[in-house]
Amino acid sequence: MSLDADRLRLAKLMDGGCRFIFAPTHEEDEVLSLVRDYAVRNPVDLWVWTVVDGLRDGLVSDQPPIADTTSAAAALYYLRRSGKKGIAVMLDMLSYLRDERTLRVVRDLLPTLAKTESTLILIDHQDELPPVLAADAIRFEIALPNENQVESVVKETLQRHHRIKPILVDVKRSQYQAIIRNLRGLSRRRIARIIEETITDDRRFEAADLHTVLARKREAISAGGLLVFVETPVDMSEVAGMRRLKRWLKQRQSVMAVDDGLSGLAPPRGVLLLGVQGAGKSFCAKAIATAWQRPLLRVDVGALYDKYIGESERRLRDALHQAEAMAPIILWIDEIEKGFASAASRSTDGGLSQRMFGELLTWMQEHRAPVFVVATANDIEALPPELLRKGRFDEIFFVDLPDEETRRELWDIHLRKRRRDPAAYDVAGLVTASQGYSGAEIEQATIAAMYNAVDAKRELTNDDLLRALKESPPLSATLAERVAALRAWAVGRCVPADEA
Repeated sequence: MSLDADRLRLAKLMDGGCRFIFAPTHEEDEVLSLVRDYAVRNPVDLWVWTVVDGLRDGLVSDQPPIADTTSAAAALYYLRRSGKKGIAVMLDMLSYLRDERTLRVVRDLLPTLAKTESTLILIDHQDELPPVLAADAIRFEIALPNENQVESVVKETLQRHHRIKPILVDVKRSQYQAIIRNLRGLSRRRIARIIEETITDDRRFEAADLHTVLARKREAISAGGLLVFVETPVDMSEVAGMRRLKRWLKQRQSVMAVDDGLSGLAPPRGVLLLGVQGAGKSFCAKAIATAWQRPLLRVDVGALYDKYIGESERRLRDALHQAEAMAPIILWIDEIEKGFASAASRSTDGGLSQRMFGELLTWMQEHRAPVFVVATANDIEALPPELLRKGRFDEIFFVDLPDEETRRELWDIHLRKRRRDPAAYDVAGLVTASQGYSGAEIEQATIAAMYNAVDAKRELTNDDLLRALKESPPLSATLAERVAALRAWAVGRCVPADEA
């Protein structure tokens, strides 16, 4: 969405008779610029309030402020009594609405706006409009810049600083495009700040600056507390078994490589990975991101829930909105049943889990941005039935305990990963001894055996590995009934991630 689209959207609200608009944003200047542009085009009077100056003309900068309006309540009272037609923009007023008198003046002002055909716009970095006002306010949020707009911000920033002091641009087109792609999902102001940081010291803009871009983007994502940037060094060659899932992913990857629209197929939307704990579901999410060369973002479901009514739903919408703005990405919802388990039954949370789950399902059904969702789950009974309905995901895979061939791959992977030659060990015996063990349990047995060997100041032996297995029984033995029930449930309901 472009600035022109934002301008058009604001104009529709204003022309449609919206008298109370709330714009929660850190990009105050951008929203204020859109409002000024509308006021000039129509034309209409514009007042802007700050606690420093009070009310003053929003179009003519040399006009003195209106006397005795630095108080929020006084400014609102003036607007109510003046009866003038126009647009009043209040900057950072939400903090003052905690005062009951100020809140009362706003509520008294709202009916007056309709009579005078005026509009009140609150622009604030906070997003906690009192419920009594939220019911009357129309939200206006500016869109994050698309790829072309990101490139424009980068060029404008470089050109502005080049005029001050020359900058050497030494970057290939492919490297430049990688930088642009990785700046998506950030605001224009943050993009400009990141580019300024890359050129401040050496006055160079080069391929190495991609590391700075990635680091700052991770910081920006983490600051929101909703999405977590996950490092993905994992390669599909490190994922043992799951042959059917790998083939499925490879087929979809070839479709995604085709120019938009030419294949006649819609891009894949996501997969749900169900199965035994420790069987490699989370590991596979990381491998998918690596195989498809897309960033991996994990939704922190715990951070979504808020004590204030409506805030949890807003947090979820914000997280999904940010994910779309950063597309193409892989969006990982780990242990999805823990975040939305209460939606499967009558809960005591006032319906919050059900509303949150409804928000997620609606987005999964309707989003158009190239966001591939990988959801993982261990507890089938805790999942709302709606999530398993066909159409929510492209496919539902069941990740079972590894078979003999897969266990052989696992031992080979984990020994080589720790600089040990599998040929020096009785891998066939280890495969037999580890029947019923998950991939995570085999890895932990390898690590435990190596600790024992290092502590004894000798090389790792086959006996060390067998002893580690024996000392740590698998989950399939300690929770045999539950694992057996899970495997039985999956038959006919899910597609096996591995070949039968």
